[in-house]
Amino acid sequence: MQVTEALAIDHGLKKEEFIKICDLLKRTPNLTELAIFSAMWNEHCSYKSSRKHLKKLHTKGKQVIQGPGENAGVVDIGDDDAIVFKIESHNHPSFIEPYQGAATGVGGIMRDVFTMGARPIANLNSIHFGSPQHKKTKNLLRGVVKGIGGYGNCIGVPTIGGQTSFDDSYNGNILVNAMTIGLVNKNKIFYSKAAGLNKPVIYVGSKTGRDGIHGASMASATFDDKIEEKKPTVQVGDPFTEKLLLEACLELMSDNSIIAIQDMGAAGLTSSSVEMASKGNLGIELDLSKVPCREEEMTPYEIMLSESQERMLIVLENGKENHAKKIFEKWDLDFAVIGKTTNSKKIELKFNNTKVAEIPINLLAENAPIYDRKWKKTKLPQKLKINKNEFKSLNLSDCLKKILANPNISEKKWIWDQYDHTVMGDTIQKPGGDAGVVRIHGSKKAIAASIDSSASYCNSHPLTGGKQIVCESWRNLISVGAKPIAITNCLNFGNPEKEKNMGEFVECVEGISESCKYLNFPVVSGNVSFYNETKDKGIKPTPAIGGIGLIKDYEKMVTMNIKNEGNLVFVLGKTEGHLDQSIFAKSILSEDKGPPPEINLFNEKNNGETLLKLIDKNLIKSCHDVSIGGILVAVSKMCILGKKGIKLNPIKSLTNKFEYFFAEDQSRYIIELEKKNLEIVRKILKKNSVHYDELGTVSKNQLEFGSEIKLSIEEIEESNKIWLKKFMDN
Repeated sequence: MQVTEALAIDHGLKKEEFIKICDLLKRTPNLTELAIFSAMWNEHCSYKSSRKHLKKLHTKGKQVIQGPGENAGVVDIGDDDAIVFKIESHNHPSFIEPYQGAATGVGGIMRDVFTMGARPIANLNSIHFGSPQHKKTKNLLRGVVKGIGGYGNCIGVPTIGGQTSFDDSYNGNILVNAMTIGLVNKNKIFYSKAAGLNKPVIYVGSKTGRDGIHGASMASATFDDKIEEKKPTVQVGDPFTEKLLLEACLELMSDNSIIAIQDMGAAGLTSSSVEMASKGNLGIELDLSKVPCREEEMTPYEIMLSESQERMLIVLENGKENHAKKIFEKWDLDFAVIGKTTNSKKIELKFNNTKVAEIPINLLAENAPIYDRKWKKTKLPQKLKINKNEFKSLNLSDCLKKILANPNISEKKWIWDQYDHTVMGDTIQKPGGDAGVVRIHGSKKAIAASIDSSASYCNSHPLTGGKQIVCESWRNLISVGAKPIAITNCLNFGNPEKEKNMGEFVECVEGISESCKYLNFPVVSGNVSFYNETKDKGIKPTPAIGGIGLIKDYEKMVTMNIKNEGNLVFVLGKTEGHLDQSIFAKSILSEDKGPPPEINLFNEKNNGETLLKLIDKNLIKSCHDVSIGGILVAVSKMCILGKKGIKLNPIKSLTNKFEYFFAEDQSRYIIELEKKNLEIVRKILKKNSVHYDELGTVSKNQLEFGSEIKLSIEEIEESNKIWLKKFMDN
């Protein structure tokens, strides 16, 4: 087939990119070479629109062993233990084929983690769907949840937390972001950098098929009416094979056989081989006729672009081939020596004794395009001029029940009940709290993890929204008694060729970096997902933040369920009454304009670190951060989980009760403490200049505020449970 400009454009390349390829090669590429360029130069693999700005992220920290640039980030948690973790998107595949798209997203992120020598110990996810009224939403939700559960449950890794939201902007492009956490000895971490000459290059895992071809390119394109035609680009996963691959890789990693190892993820054999060679400043020679294929007469083009799942590429030490082969054959997996490292600094491909491709590695890596795209700054919106006379006709109880039933507030038990969160026996805080927690086997340590995003705040003002979502992650970890260590991010945005979308990305990144630097909460891994739009309509900017923290003694872990009658309930942090962009404003006042709540990083850091001191001294019985929905929603969820009520005190700091109870001001926590510890808690809060309100007292079975709220726990719980169950049952 003759390679033309039109064919290059069909492969997702721009006209000017094709011209550049011809200039660099000093010839026209053949079809296989064009495929390799299209894979390596697409947005998903090259980060050509984002790389310039990602350099602004705060990535350094005392506990950081490996930051961005590897399969996953690594942080030190002491005692020679390290945590490997990352989040990835699988948005486009999940919209096209929800079950397999979500399942292979989970499989892919787990391979990124165990490729580095870590055994996965927990999964999380952030999933976003269109309006509940949209005709596709219910089926997409059902398929995605089944896919996540189907893969994670089968491989035997607990899903300990997640986030689910609904918004019109996802009608034509849902988001499925998967996160995995793994545990490894910090002295036994494996990397993807190839080293040494004439080292054998090994293919292991499943056979290569035609599924997933052009998957990476598809992930860098917008959708149109022909979306159904893209189903063949979605990979098909097999969790049972992944489990075998995991165990085989970890077994081989127990000795000194492996020089480098890389998951065949996006762009399959193309990206894995090029990235290993590029990092090692080497060449790589592959004989594609030796690649195990499950379909007949596969071409070099298909073999290089296939994204068949459960496959790895390994560079071995010489003489270790038979040893490695025995391990993989024992686990009933394919094993083949398909090439070697060279000093050519090229990728050279043979097929049936014929050279079919030859490309200098640097043309695919360092010479990939880097764009400095134009972008538009978002002005901070003017505050809403809310007519407070409207509040006179509102009833606090009715407002609370309506907000608790909001799709973005409602209990998601229907979802997490489909995930196995107890397998492995180390989960000590399950989904439904601020953060999931797993024990580190054989120690007193535990890892807390959360995943958060806030598209509304980021859409209103990306810079503030970017700062906020890092702070939300910080608070969720602190709420369970964990010291925050680091984050991973999945940055989901629309078409970067549009100045508005690019501006949202740039400013969100700047906001994320500012918060991370101030809080000493570095970014160690992540993913960028652009082109999330259909028919020229993009999603709201949705950066998802996966945070991890360390609990040195898991017996000091805190949960959010209210504990004992007579205990006192405080709000830490000042409530200013910010209603703009709140659930209250949208659900009750039908207002969706205005700025997000202001972020005060000093208060965020000070309030959080002070709370950790209180937790360390065993002064806190329960805790929950105040986020979406405000104080009343936070205390309601604490009451539901604890099966106890709270008698709320009269408001002192604000005159307007709706502003006080539903505001979404940041840097706040609800804490429960025993009366005997009142004075010492007050003393510590005063010493550290932390504002607090004495909110109320734990009661038997009712949430009460004067004569305006008298709701049983059963009523609150029913309001919070009813929406999702009813939605999925209809």
